[in-house]
Amino acid sequence: MQILTTLLDIVTAFLRLLEAEGRMLRRSVMNVGWALACIGITFILMLVAVGFFLAGIYQYVAAQLSPATASLIVSLLTIALALLFAGIARRLTADPK
Repeated sequence: MQILTTLLDIVTAFLRLLEAEGRMLRRSVMNVGWALACIGITFILMLVAVGFFLAGIYQYVAAQLSPATASLIVSLLTIALALLFAGIARRLTADPK
């Protein structure tokens, strides 16, 4: 009978541990979910801000030059920035050998 009581105590303690770990896991998953939502919103806002920034550059250059030239200048600036960031990302994720 002593062995059965000991086994039941071990099982009860194990189930309490699982319950506590489950609560911690649920809390962690919610925190990660909120963090990902905030990162997504930040990403969208940054894209909108960059779009407005490029539109402002276009408007300024279009006032100085023709609209076609302004489009070319802004698109070349955008391509240069994209290549710069792609190069930085490639360098940061390169396999060090």
